[in-house]
Amino acid sequence: MSKRKKRHQQWLKETLELNENHNWKSEPGTRIFVAGRGALRFDVPQDWYFEPDEKSFRFLDNKPPKDDARLEASFNLLPPGNWAEFPLVPLLKKIMQEDERHPIEIGKVIQLKRQTARVVWNQIKFIDPQEHREAYSRTCIGLGSGVQCLITFDYWVDDAERLTPVWDTVMNSLVLGLYIRDPRTGFAFPD
Repeated sequence: MSKRKKRHQQWLKETLELNENHNWKSEPGTRIFVAGRGALRFDVPQDWYFEPDEKSFRFLDNKPPKDDARLEASFNLLPPGNWAEFPLVPLLKKIMQEDERHPIEIGKVIQLKRQTARVVWNQIKFIDPQEHREAYSRTCIGLGSGVQCLITFDYWVDDAERLTPVWDTVMNSLVLGLYIRDPRTGFAFPD
């Protein structure tokens, strides 16, 4: 669990022992990532390297510079309003078409419906300008329960077979706005 220090804009990591009857559940080989006491939650591979940034969280398949995949996530708390009609699909299409890496291929937008959230994602293929290799970049926008999230995943085309299941795990476990009172128990509000 990480806490943010307001003065220096740094993250502090705090490890807590889970209660014996905790409610946290994840697939074997993964660990649960929770930000904002439950504003954003998803599962990531257990052995991936975690790197917090000022406004986002990164998970890498190996410690830099030996990494070949980067999963990055951020979230915003939304002001009250009617976000149910916000045009997620057109927004995502525009983002992908205007990507500065000059996509050579743009996939179809995938829409996921959750009980309290709408999630859309898409994939582009591009040529990495430094490595001169084909790479994929996936972008997800989620909206629900007063939270908006952005998740990106970049990896080499050669690694698609190994890394596509990582994205599937993140998308299948993604939860927005399910706040946790006590991280040692994993029980959501209200208990």
